Amino acid sequence: MADDEIKIITMGDMNVVFSITDAFGIHRESVSVELAREDPGSVDVTNRGTIEITLPASTAVADFTAEIHTRLESHGYIHDPSRVAPEAEDDDGASGDDDEWLN
Repeated sequence: MADDEIKIITMGDMNVVFSITDAFGIHRESVSVELAREDPGSVDVTNRGTIEITLPASTAVADFTAEIHTRLESHGYIHDPSRVAPEAEDDDGASGDDDEWLN
């Protein structure tokens, strides 16, 4: 990959991010992840409570999870790995039954 080539996040990256934010009880609509990766990566919480994440370009998302975790805790979020986001409970993504509006 050329140094100036833009690296775009994947659904796998989003699944890793959501696995962390879900465990903090953060609603997925409150999480904003930039489509393009950019070093060094960042995790910010806006004054409206939106979590804004930019994944690093030169580090695997799995290696960046500790930074996400630390930043969320520093903003008062409490980690509970047994927690699952409400919208994730019923949607395993396997069925298109709820996607009638796409037709």
